[in-house]
Amino acid sequence: MKKPLWALIFALEILIGAAGESLAGTPLKIGIVNTSGVDDGSFTQDCYRGILEFVNANPGSTVTSVKEPDLDKILQAVADVVADYDVLVLPGFQFSAVTSIAAENPDKIMILVDAVPVDEEGNTVELPNIYSMVFREEEGGFFAGIAAALTSQTGRVAVVNGMAYPSNVNYQYGFMSGVSYANKHLGAGAVCVELPSYAGVDVAGAGVGGNYIGAWADEATGKVVGSALIGQGVDVLFVAAGASGNGVFTAAKEVDGVYLIGCDVDQYDDGVKGGDNIMLTSALKVMHANVIKQLEAVGGGQFAGKNDILGVDADSIGYVSTPGRHRLSSRTLEALEKAYGLLKSGAIVPAANFNGHKPDNFPGL
Repeated sequence: MKKPLWALIFALEILIGAAGESLAGTPLKIGIVNTSGVDDGSFTQDCYRGILEFVNANPGSTVTSVKEPDLDKILQAVADVVADYDVLVLPGFQFSAVTSIAAENPDKIMILVDAVPVDEEGNTVELPNIYSMVFREEEGGFFAGIAAALTSQTGRVAVVNGMAYPSNVNYQYGFMSGVSYANKHLGAGAVCVELPSYAGVDVAGAGVGGNYIGAWADEATGKVVGSALIGQGVDVLFVAAGASGNGVFTAAKEVDGVYLIGCDVDQYDDGVKGGDNIMLTSALKVMHANVIKQLEAVGGGQFAGKNDILGVDADSIGYVSTPGRHRLSSRTLEALEKAYGLLKSGAIVPAANFNGHKPDNFPGL
């Protein structure tokens, strides 16, 4: 008879201390199970970057990418390889249900990025061999929204997303919140353009609007969505769609006068258009540094299971302001710097998928 999850967790709590100690000071065999590939130029690649930096600093440690693009098969992919690695890095909301696999493998460490472990009933749980990091993407989206609203010449801006998981809806609502803030406090007059045929439905079954491609690696549809938005006068596009976003980039480069805002990592190099660059800035989610931190904890025998929420207050959300890596005006840079401080102090709390606020009604608006 299969043991209930609570019984497995109880046993796991007893065993994990010994397991963690056994990995201390030894080379780690690390696997990264993913849907879009470790070269997607965005979310997964930044997690992989963190692993590579750890591996390069710790001789003998290795990393292997296990790609499974079919979301219906992703948990089985984890089950198939869990025995082969000391640590699994699992980037994406689709790994929330990995809990039973973790509980049945107490000697394996799992690092979840953008996912919170849940039980069979969907209730959040904490396990001693899972470290879960989720981010306040709405804060990064807020920066993108301000930048878009202050830059747009047409007054029409948009955010393009992959799938309506909480992390992506957070980006969408944060972006819309930033536009609302810029309109009210900074003299902008922008509207967020949405395509009804690509509206999203979140994990709770609620319609969230927006522009959702419906996949993380569908460049063709990404180009269709990008072209349709540009055709409606949008001249600044915030793209939070994984590899699907490459299609949006292509659409923007085929016309004049359109700017892009990257997501998760500095995507300035992806904005090259002839002798110009159309990447306005990028909303940053500092995943690589937090992945390294947890791998070092495993290697040092200090790993502890926990569900963490990371944002501006933990220096884990930001935007690109490095000279030569953005196209922001001095006025916009000044506005973003002020907004950063207000977010860090809690004076502004942008709307997110499940925080109860709306893009046109949130604390600090």
